[in-house]
Order: sequence, then C-alpha cells, then structure tokens
Amino acid sequence: MAVTPPVCDFGWKAPGFSLPATDGKTYTLDDIRGPNGTLVMFICNHCPYVQSVLQRILRDAAELQAAGIGVVAISANDATDYPEDSFENMGKLARDRGFTFPYLYDESQAVAKAYGAACTPDFFGFDAQDGLQYRGRLDASTKQAGPADAKRELYEAMMMVAKTGIGPRDQIPSMGCSIKWKTQ
Repeated sequence: MAVTPPVCDFGWKAPGFSLPATDGKTYTLDDIRGPNGTLVMFICNHCPYVQSVLQRILRDAAELQAAGIGVVAISANDATDYPEDSFENMGKLARDRGFTFPYLYDESQAVAKAYGAACTPDFFGFDAQDGLQYRGRLDASTKQAGPADAKRELYEAMMMVAKTGIGPRDQIPSMGCSIKWKTQ
C-alpha cells in the first residue's frame, strides 16, 4: 500500500504530456483541459483499490465533465511485470466499463514521474490555469468501497475548484497500490 504525500502543493503547474489512448488517439494536456479545471487520475487495471471504487470514479468523472472539468486517466504501471495493465487490457477495461474520458498509457513512466504520482488511484485536480488545487482521495474507501453515502471528497473539491478556482485547504491523501515502476 502506498499513500500520496499529505500536502497539496497549491498552484503547482500541471506538466504537459502527449500520450496514446485506448481509443486510438494521442492526447495532450491541452486536449484534456476543461474550461473549469482538469482532473488527472493515475489508475491501473489490476489494483484492488481502483477496482473497489471504479464505478464511483466513473460516476464522478461524468458529473465533473458535465460541469466543464476535463478528465483523463493515465496508467503508468510496468505491463511486463503486470500484464493485466497492458495497453490491450486497458482498452478492454475502458470499453467494457464505458469510460467517458481518455485512458492513456504512460509506457515510459515519464509523465507519472513528472507528476510525482505515488499510487493508484492518485488524483491531481487543477484549476482552469493548470494550478494544482486538489491532491486528495476519492472518498473514505480503501481496498473495499466505503459506505454508499461516503462523502464525495474528490467530486466536492473539484466542484469547488470549478466554482471558485480554489480547492479545499483540508485534504486527506489518496491510498492505493504503489505505481509499479520499471526496474532499469
């Protein structure tokens, strides 16, 4: 289990990227950015933490997109050691679960490193000027989904960012499987 750093570096600028997606296109940060902010999520297929909340991620992503927030998911795991996280399997998951956002493959892991991603899921919520405003968790879920009525921390934070440009000062770090870094 890994936990993201506990402090949101407010205003830190989102690193750019250009990555292939499961829909056959290549996306950049400019392609993803929404008029009211951007949510960059690091997820993967095999992580039990992601699996336990994937339906909630999909729900929140769709609602955030409707509010003018761009959403993207990126997988950076080493697919050689974790074949379930292969690009082919990413595409299958995105199709089977009806992702409404691009699911990108960071094969080199350079983007995950640039963001300082630590675990899956790991959430980076940016304002309309690409300044970091949220680096917290989805909700109180762990390896098992939390209660159905759990506070929607990510959703509420990103709606606050969409309306005010500022994220909440109190944030609880995300928890999940560590990024599966390649051994060089």
